[in-house]
Amino acid sequence: MKDRKKQRLPGFNYSTDGAYFVTVCVQNMQYCFGNVENETMALNQTGKIVDHQWNWIFEQYAYVHRDEFVVMPNHVHGILHIAENGLATRTGGRNLDVGNGRDRSLQAQKIKTISELIGAFKTTSSKMIHLAGQTDFKWQKSYYDRVLRNERELHLTREYIVNNPKAWELDKNNPDINGNKLFL
Repeated sequence: MKDRKKQRLPGFNYSTDGAYFVTVCVQNMQYCFGNVENETMALNQTGKIVDHQWNWIFEQYAYVHRDEFVVMPNHVHGILHIAENGLATRTGGRNLDVGNGRDRSLQAQKIKTISELIGAFKTTSSKMIHLAGQTDFKWQKSYYDRVLRNERELHLTREYIVNNPKAWELDKNNPDINGNKLFL
């Protein structure tokens, strides 16, 4: 088996406070999530599941905050912010009754890395897509990420995400450019 190139920064802690840009692609770049129509993404059922599961991350993990996000026909782009003090901020710093131990959602959470968060997104979205009848659906292994180092990078990345559907005709992830559009 061919060794995959490591995409992560060596020695960097991907659970620290910061903004992270991620791209997650469908295996073989198959069209699965809908189509770009008039420079706007029109989600199909599978695309709506992916959008829902992306938002699930922020419901599940109080220290992760949502920024720009777009579902494209065969990939997604999003910005995640990790704020280690996010849990205290969202609960107002109060002591919470965590119940009898069965309700883990109110108990202190270990800060997950970006890799763990994207793994949870890919796993839960795949499961929901399979349950909806698309049993052949698979994400590409791994994902692409970039640590956004300053406000300028954050701003430029937001613009890129927002404008992605408008630039689809020129996008390297658009199989139509090479005439080999694949559907799942």
